[in-house]
Amino acid sequence: QVQLVESGGGLVQAGGSLRLSCAASGGMFSITNMYWYRQAPGKQRELVASITSGGTTNYSNYVKGRFTISRDNAKSTLYLQMNSLKPEDTAVYYCNYGGGYGYWGQGTQVTVSA
Repeated sequence: QVQLVESGGGLVQAGGSLRLSCAASGGMFSITNMYWYRQAPGKQRELVASITSGGTTNYSNYVKGRFTISRDNAKSTLYLQMNSLKPEDTAVYYCNYGGGYGYWGQGTQVTVSA
């Protein structure tokens, strides 16, 4: 059973930065594609960024140029560096292991004040 534990969320002013972490255990992290999703109040969950086992990254147009996804396979940890944050980035951010039918973390709240 895979377990994912996110951390690093919080309250930040617009223009600020946060770094999210997702520690994985119980799986084969190094050979698994990983994803960050987010869900704002009243909205559907949306894909923010992805990284393949080989390190290829992709980003939503909403965050491209501001967010960076990375992974440390030795630590089985996924990261999301978020810079130039905007109020519309406010959401619960979820780590995902293996895609939509995979495993999900509990989420971490990110709140960006204007």
